[in-house]
Amino acid sequence: MGTSAAVVGASGYAGGELLRLLDGHPHLDVTAVAAASNAGRPLGGVHPQLVTLADRVLVGADDPAVLGADVVFLALPHGESAALAARLPEGTVVVDLGADFRLRSAADWDRWYGGTPHAGTWVYGMPELPGAREQVRGSRRIANPGCYPTAVILALAPLLAAGLVDVDDIVVVAASGTSGAGRAASPRLLGSEVMGDLTPYKVGGAHQHLPEIRQALGAGPLSFTPVLAPMPRGILATSTAKLRPGVSTARLRGVLAEAYDGEPFVTVLPDGQWPHTAATYGSNSCQIQVVADADAGRAVVVAAIDNLGKGAAGQALQNANLALGYDETAGLTANGVAP
Repeated sequence: MGTSAAVVGASGYAGGELLRLLDGHPHLDVTAVAAASNAGRPLGGVHPQLVTLADRVLVGADDPAVLGADVVFLALPHGESAALAARLPEGTVVVDLGADFRLRSAADWDRWYGGTPHAGTWVYGMPELPGAREQVRGSRRIANPGCYPTAVILALAPLLAAGLVDVDDIVVVAASGTSGAGRAASPRLLGSEVMGDLTPYKVGGAHQHLPEIRQALGAGPLSFTPVLAPMPRGILATSTAKLRPGVSTARLRGVLAEAYDGEPFVTVLPDGQWPHTAATYGSNSCQIQVVADADAGRAVVVAAIDNLGKGAAGQALQNANLALGYDETAGLTANGVAP
């Protein structure tokens, strides 16, 4: 018997992806799958792709197997994690895939999420950021980053830290697959509505991931335009920032390459090769490329991730591995699935 793992919110897309990864983990055993609205149903009726776990019966979040697990993953809607987290033993490793514990500012929480009081702040689980890996290793409570923020922060953080771009002049346009909107039925997510179409949404500073991105980057005003793309999964984020005088493409690439040298899940692509979402499908990988646009005086950084992988379940498992003292890469891969 290995380390026991429970997934709460197991009927959603991120929950299903977590279970797929956990089932192949060398040290973690799935002992509880919980989903309040689907409690009592077999998992195979909700996630038919999970054939080796199909006979597991979904339970409620208050089930003893959840409360007694060594590690609990919370894949719940924003605002629903805090109440359950408060009931879990202090020694339990808890990774929250929602936003409940990401923001330091209660005012930001109230503005962008609201509905429930600000629950506090946990260690922000993006291991590739300076000092973050050590913090995660020593923590029992971890806030998993959002999907859009993961792509944008990994693309820009080293350039901002090196002083190569202006922290107060950042523009991001990012396209996401439909799974990023969750599994709840919605007319705008119907196949006949999505296919052959690109749709911007929450335009003009209205997306809830803005404060998280600004917080992690230490950025000022930041323009963020999300786009719904006709694909089930993946994010392609194009971030531009004003260049400091004299900064070349070679300098930008050098800083990114140095920052991510030896990182198992972040790849700075060879010169001339650009990220694309299909190359990251099913992986915990982030692929990055950068160029200096001399005419515009801007750095252009493109990052691709699987929003359910590095943007959610994969990163959550990466964080759990670190917190539990396992190899960071256990149960994960940087290789995508193609075609």
